[in-house]
Order: sequence, then C-alpha cells, then structure tokens
Amino acid sequence: MWKYKGKEIKTIDDMPKDSYGFVYEVKHIPTGKKYLGKKVLQFNRTLPPLKGTKRKRKVVKESDWLTYYGSHPEITTLIKEGKSLEFEREIIIFTNSKKLLTYYEIKYQMIYGVLESDDYLNYNILGKFFSKDFK
Repeated sequence: MWKYKGKEIKTIDDMPKDSYGFVYEVKHIPTGKKYLGKKVLQFNRTLPPLKGTKRKRKVVKESDWLTYYGSHPEITTLIKEGKSLEFEREIIIFTNSKKLLTYYEIKYQMIYGVLESDDYLNYNILGKFFSKDFK
C-alpha cells in the first residue's frame, strides 16, 4: 500500500488529476534502509497496425505502480522472497510531466543526501554521481 500525506493510495483515482508519475521513498522496516526513486503511472505503447490497415495503434497502459517497490537489487530480491510486508512505501510528490518527475527525483535525492548516507540504498544519481565517490 502506498501512502501520501497520511492517506492510502489504492487507485489512480486517489491521485491528483493529470499526474504523470511520482517520487517515492521505500523503507525496509527491519533494517531501516531506504530507497528513493520515481515511478511513471502510465505507458504509451505503439502497436503494429491491424490487418488491412496502415496506421500504427497507440495504446495507453497503466504501469505496475501498485505492486512496485523499487529497482534496487536488494529490494527486488526481498520482494521475490515474499517479504513485501517488511516495507513501507510513501509518495513524496506527484508530478504532471516526465521532465518534472526527473527533476524532483534528483532534487529529493540531493536534499536527503542519499549518496552520502548509509541509511539509503541508492548508489548513483543519473548515472553521473556515485556513492563510492563520497566514501
């Protein structure tokens, strides 16, 4: 279950209108380790044309945001082992564009000092800044 400002988010209807995605923080309760990232709510897919037509089809598909916990290998391993109840998921901010989503992810990673703190599992920001550079 996702939380935003103390409220549970269970469907896209619980989110602000025009939301493109959100920046989130996932906390592993037993260890206290956290991960800060971003998640897109919907994907635009282009499918091949139907038989007898030439125009490609555009389809909007909801992402896996409801069951998503993060992309860090430690987190994905624990989720595969069925330990999803050991996590708290909190949405920090909703955004209405791809550009703002990336901006706010970086902003909050810098504010929270995810590369400098041992409390966070993040080991890079944008593939340009790495935690090993701070140790």
